[in-house]
Amino acid sequence: MGIRFYAALWVCKAVRLALRVLKRGGTTLPGKLAFKLCPDILARLSSGVDTLIITGTNGKTTTSRMAEQIMLSARVPCIANRSGANLMSGVVTEFADNVNLFGKKRLHHAVIECDEAAFAVVTKYLKPRAIAVTNIFRDQLDRYGEVTHTLECIRTGIKNSAGAALCLNADCPLTASLAQSAAGEVTYFGMNVPSDNASGALSDVPRCLRCGGSYEYDFRTFAHLGGWRCTDCDSRRPEPDVAVSAVASRGADETRAHFSAFGEALEITVPLPGDYNLYNAATALCVTHAMGIDSGTAAAGIEQAHCGFGRMERFDLGDISVRMILVKNPAGCDRALDYLTGISEAHTCVFCLNDNIADGTDISWIWDAGFERLSFSEGKRFAVSGTRAEDMALRLKYAGAAEEDILKIRSEAQLLDFIERSGENIYILPTYTAMLSLRDKLGARCGKERFWR
Repeated sequence: MGIRFYAALWVCKAVRLALRVLKRGGTTLPGKLAFKLCPDILARLSSGVDTLIITGTNGKTTTSRMAEQIMLSARVPCIANRSGANLMSGVVTEFADNVNLFGKKRLHHAVIECDEAAFAVVTKYLKPRAIAVTNIFRDQLDRYGEVTHTLECIRTGIKNSAGAALCLNADCPLTASLAQSAAGEVTYFGMNVPSDNASGALSDVPRCLRCGGSYEYDFRTFAHLGGWRCTDCDSRRPEPDVAVSAVASRGADETRAHFSAFGEALEITVPLPGDYNLYNAATALCVTHAMGIDSGTAAAGIEQAHCGFGRMERFDLGDISVRMILVKNPAGCDRALDYLTGISEAHTCVFCLNDNIADGTDISWIWDAGFERLSFSEGKRFAVSGTRAEDMALRLKYAGAAEEDILKIRSEAQLLDFIERSGENIYILPTYTAMLSLRDKLGARCGKERFWR
């Protein structure tokens, strides 16, 4: 394959091993170095590997874990970037780990979560068999810019993947519009019923993408998702091939729902709370069907799936239950707030707001999220932490919390001490870098594996 390829591969493996020995993860740097040494290394490593890619703004990690479990339930072992390292460097690292020192591959299937901005670059080298786009929302403004930029990044990646089966969210006008760029088969997933606490207050698509007319909705799930149609042209929600047809029950740890999947009726207990995880399950059903897996096997796989780290992940510290829910943009934060409003027992909410590069340095999004829906009543406590704790406290004050009732926790050590002494269940809503650090320490105390495992 050439000296450059082998040199890059061996450097990648050596650096990864060294970082693992040092307990540093080794999910990004090895691939970054390998890509610099051999720019087409991903094309060589992924050749002959049947790959599905999951991209979009929210839900990538959880959907990827569901899809991976479905593959395993179908007895199809696969590569997966479980650590969430979803840029080019992380993807290269995982594929390099799949070959021996001589470039021979161990596994021939892969489930890859891919950052939506990196998708256009990754697909220059990695040619997937199937692609799922979960949704498109406004995200980190300092990195992604306006939502149309994200849309065009994904559109470019689809054009790079000629012939790939494309699975799109029918309920999202932005995502559904990507069908125009597809060269292969297109299928759709969605919800045929409104979600709990359905709201359209936050919409990133106020006008029709085709003619500029107004959208009307027969029902809404959240934000700009739902049964949309344009009042001025024939643009409308496609009929989904996989859909949530009814929600049977919503619990603190799971949701039971009825699905229609390619003409087959299924009842699935999704082992995660929140209607947005029903979307993730529908996405996984749709994209694994494109990989040739039957819906019954896929349903069984979903019921055995685990959440991605920090995404509705639960930690048990003695009698205290700690639930960690990653938040990074208004739409995702609103879904977490919807979940919190359904909890009646006494608890503490901790908001950890950082503004590091990986979080997005622009934190103005917190003013677009609906913190006003929280109940600032007796029996519910609120705390803030992180590099922008003061900003978070101000946001809660404007949402209706009394300033003296907002506990400000200055350091991570103090926060961990507070959690262990709380005496009641804790719900932590951290941004990305806060989640990584807290998850590592909480996981160690609960005997969980490191995030990169």
